[in-house]
Amino acid sequence: MAEHQGTPPAEIDASEELVRALLEAQHPDLAELPLILFENGWDNVMYRLGRKLLLRLPRRALAAPLVGHEQDWLPQLAPSLPLPVPAPLRIGLPGAGYPWRWSVLPFLPGRPADRAPPGPDEGPVLGEFLLALHRPAPADAPPNEFRGIPLAERRAIVEARLARLKESTEAITGAVEEAWRAALAAPPSEEKLWLHGDLHAGNVLTDGGCFAAIIDWGDITAGDAATDLAAIWMLLPQEKARAEALEVYEPSAARLARAKGWAVSFGTMLLETGLTDNPRHADMGAAILARLGEDVAAGL
Repeated sequence: MAEHQGTPPAEIDASEELVRALLEAQHPDLAELPLILFENGWDNVMYRLGRKLLLRLPRRALAAPLVGHEQDWLPQLAPSLPLPVPAPLRIGLPGAGYPWRWSVLPFLPGRPADRAPPGPDEGPVLGEFLLALHRPAPADAPPNEFRGIPLAERRAIVEARLARLKESTEAITGAVEEAWRAALAAPPSEEKLWLHGDLHAGNVLTDGGCFAAIIDWGDITAGDAATDLAAIWMLLPQEKARAEALEVYEPSAARLARAKGWAVSFGTMLLETGLTDNPRHADMGAAILARLGEDVAAGL
């Protein structure tokens, strides 16, 4: 998810007819399976294909390299991760007037965590997942100008959002502002660790109150793991779960402070852009800021 004031327009209409043509030309053994539009997101269109498969097609040029990053790296990372991830099963190529690579993925059941929140005992599960993911990345890991970077590079945009939201909402409390100041004051990280990059609740699935899958790896990159550690406030409604996730992960004081800063960054982005045209994102952003504010006010 890049930076926008609202949901960006599609540059290509990945219609059912176009998708059928791509399947018939490149994966004819799949072409007769039922095809149903599943989601039209910020960056990609997704179709259910039969009962077990999902198609993921970029809807704008900015997202096209991100699908390539998933194709190149997720199959290598998936075996070492303790939760299911949608590593591509097949790769689609440009064709039939469609200009970009696309993917055939396994369909992973579950509901988005904002609609079906994880239960109070899931904190350690998230902590273990982040520990497994946050290991050194190779020098050719995908770059990402928005994730894993020093928070100082986000200062102007975050502080502008804080100011606007403070005027228009009640979400920006003194505790949220305190967390942001502390994050900027923390020593920056020079580590290059693998990151998911976009662990908001819409990209995490649950089933029966348990984490079921981590999806949408388009922002995969290497950098400061604090970016992903912000997921503690993005995903866990209960203070108990957040505390237990941190007990498992054991971040340094500096990484923890930066993680809270990234929670401010994600929360303000989702809230402000969501207020434009996406109430679901607005609700997610407000929840992130509220949880963070509660923890900071409580001295956690």
